[in-house]
Amino acid sequence: MSRMRMFSAGVLILGLAAGFSTGFAQPKRVMSQAPQVAEAPIPAEDAAKKNPVKPTSEGMAQAKKLFGYHCAMCHGKDGDGKGDLAADMKLELKDWRDPNSLGKMTDGELFYIITNGRGKMAGGEGDRTKEQVRWNLVNVVRAFAKKAAAAGKS
Repeated sequence: MSRMRMFSAGVLILGLAAGFSTGFAQPKRVMSQAPQVAEAPIPAEDAAKKNPVKPTSEGMAQAKKLFGYHCAMCHGKDGDGKGDLAADMKLELKDWRDPNSLGKMTDGELFYIITNGRGKMAGGEGDRTKEQVRWNLVNVVRAFAKKAAAAGKS
């Protein structure tokens, strides 16, 4: 190999080594340091919606079943906010058994969140669940606090 080729190869190797070392020396960006983006407020027209679905045993049973499949992994089977996935993701969710946890939220706001998702709740039930079932999910969420109050736990 000629001296010129050896010199060029040496420069290339040094350049690559310098690139690798500076690449590894760069501080890693931690996800928790990412700026928090404020969520858009729920539109007033959605928040003002009234629940047109009265709780029935059949409707509540259907919604509770759906809750068990899609919601309980985060929100807990009894609405305590301590589902397995929430624990794994280190999420602090509201305990819906406490009447104060949702006391200031309208049924329309709950319906909007169930439909569209919120925060780390990617997507919602809007594109896979009928509207009546989503309103029944609002009834189920509200029922957690009523059940706890009846049991004297609030």
